[in-house]
Amino acid sequence: MAPGRALRFGVMLLLCVATAGCGPDRARGSVADGDPADADADAAGHRRMVQRLEDLALAANPATNGFVNAERVRWMEGDPPAANPVEQFRQRGRLAHERVLAGDTERAIPELEALLREAESGGYPATILQTVRHELAVAWLRLAEEQNCVAHHDADSCLFPIRAGGQHVAQRGSREALEQYAALLQQSPGDLSARWLINLAAMTLGEHPAAVPERWRIPLTAFESEDTVPRFRDVAPAAGLDAVALSGGAAMEDLDGDGDLDVVASSWGLADPLRLFLSNGDGTFAERTVEAGLEGVRGGLNLVHADYDNDGDVDLYVLRGAWLGKDGRFPNSLLRNDGEGRFVDVTERAGLLAFHPTQTAAWADYDGDGWLDLFVGNESSGDELHRCELFRNLGDGSFEEVARESGLGLFGFVKAAVWGDVDNDGRPDLYLSRLREPNLLFRNEGPDAAGRVRFRETAAAAGVSEPLNSFPAWFWDYDNDGWLDLFVSGYMAAWNEGSIGEVAADYLGLAVRAERPRLYRNRGDGSFEDVTRAAGLWRVLLTMGCNYGDLDNDGWVDMYLGTGEPDLRALMPNRMFRNARGRAFRDVTTVGGFGHLQKGHGVAFGDVDADGDQDIFAVMGGAYEGDVYANVLFENPGNANGWVTLRLEGRRSNRGAIGARLRVVLRDGSGGTRTVHALVGSGGSFGGSTLQQEIGLGDATAVERVEIDWPGGESQRIEGIAPRAVYRIVEGESTATRVKVSSFALGGSR
Repeated sequence: MAPGRALRFGVMLLLCVATAGCGPDRARGSVADGDPADADADAAGHRRMVQRLEDLALAANPATNGFVNAERVRWMEGDPPAANPVEQFRQRGRLAHERVLAGDTERAIPELEALLREAESGGYPATILQTVRHELAVAWLRLAEEQNCVAHHDADSCLFPIRAGGQHVAQRGSREALEQYAALLQQSPGDLSARWLINLAAMTLGEHPAAVPERWRIPLTAFESEDTVPRFRDVAPAAGLDAVALSGGAAMEDLDGDGDLDVVASSWGLADPLRLFLSNGDGTFAERTVEAGLEGVRGGLNLVHADYDNDGDVDLYVLRGAWLGKDGRFPNSLLRNDGEGRFVDVTERAGLLAFHPTQTAAWADYDGDGWLDLFVGNESSGDELHRCELFRNLGDGSFEEVARESGLGLFGFVKAAVWGDVDNDGRPDLYLSRLREPNLLFRNEGPDAAGRVRFRETAAAAGVSEPLNSFPAWFWDYDNDGWLDLFVSGYMAAWNEGSIGEVAADYLGLAVRAERPRLYRNRGDGSFEDVTRAAGLWRVLLTMGCNYGDLDNDGWVDMYLGTGEPDLRALMPNRMFRNARGRAFRDVTTVGGFGHLQKGHGVAFGDVDADGDQDIFAVMGGAYEGDVYANVLFENPGNANGWVTLRLEGRRSNRGAIGARLRVVLRDGSGGTRTVHALVGSGGSFGGSTLQQEIGLGDATAVERVEIDWPGGESQRIEGIAPRAVYRIVEGESTATRVKVSSFALGGSR
């Protein structure tokens, strides 16, 4: 045990003795759920939250909220025509644009065509003509998506580059878009947005490259993968997980206690349901939203899951209001799981009710008392100031807000909050990604003289303040050296031209202005090395939802990045990168079938079919009301490498073992050993992978031992673990228990 961990464990032991709270044979207490008064209070609080969310949805202001598009159309239709012909032209253009965003594309197209004819014949400036043509082109392209990819979604829909199965049957939308983009490029040959989209339109028709003049053509060689993996297939339609929705979060976990992984997916509109899909254990899922008590629990751009009350089942925290400023003063929701797949909103009784725009939060036991605490990263901009919150778990079902006294009462447009022990002292530290300003790393310095845990900001000294325009982040040990590294993805593009032009430029090797991601390698001395270029990640990625896992069970974690922005032109492939033994990351997007063109949000890795390899669920909708899409489930086709799945249960530590560090020591055929390192948690900041640890063993012949540093301070060593099996490991017990599982075919796909 490291000296820092030993000291912390000693403090914890004294606390346990003083309070008669925890011994090696006694689990950390859970919150009792047998008090009828508490149950009645929770039911009443749940009803109030449902009503509150309904009222907020009805009160949305179309004048200031740019994402309630159907209501904005009605609001604009009520405006009297402007007296000035030029302003009247603009007024009609704004209304047609809003119709497209609202999904009323077929009505918008004739209006845009009429505006284009007027612009061509009425002597309008070329910039106006170009703007209208861009609007018309993207309207046609969106209609093509609606009539083909949405209405007739299949396993190849919207996968880039478009293959035969994804080519459009209803072709008018793409053909009209092709014509408009050709006209745009005749006028402005350097328009990379138009160049990208004319190539895409041709692909949807099965006419790429022939239909694209050579001077505008983007060759398929620009998208070739840099490594090989088997092709993953989207089996969501067959499995019953292809819910059509907007952008949202995802959580993959066993939510009803039957041993199979279930899925929760949110959609960010306040009229949109939070949807629960329980595994039937046969490769299909059944929606149980109403039966779970979640009807009326709406909205949520992101989800974070954890067993906050230590009762052995996983609860949900739903985040709302992101990006909306004054219009985003929404409450988040803490949904308590009764262990059988039913949830109740306990936000009020838990002391978590607040009204701030946010989409990021993270669970950790920052004070080492065995109960998970919650940091919520709120969004401040301009005169809209929303202090971040740190909720300390009191162990009785409630929390107290302690951000300011802990040194975390900061303001910023926070887009990611992630916990990780960067200095291996046994205490979780906190990293915050902020948009348009330096990022922050708060070191956990333990309790002060008054017994309050304090944090100290060290990002500049540690070398992890960039990128200045960033979004998702996570801690991981990508190089398996025992020190947590950090990935932070860039987000902002050149907004005046649209992000898709920057993505096109990057694929073509041209100069770009968009932000790049950062991969920081932990040096083990309190500082990090920026290895982004050396690792092959100095690219334009524009990442939103993303997460990491082990695609091929080789023991080196890979990553899937959901890309995009609200702009309907932002049809760029989501990206998959394979970890080349901790030295570099190689793009395997196209060869693996991961290049989905829709906007990637919540991403979750997990072995859904219990066959030993990780599958990937992702929420794919956009931000505007009409930009809906079906969620996807990429089935892992499998490989020859070994694996082991570990289900950890804390006793002194939090029940879900969030924050535990694992070392799986492997033996190869020559008698040598290597170690795979893992951090227990749900992964990245925008997506929720399963908490069970699914460890790839590569070609190892045996598992020599598993070593665990529990977040409560205890270290544990387990032997007798066989490959290709699932084990339950309880903190303080000397042996692991093998769990019997049965694999099944997802949606009958094999």
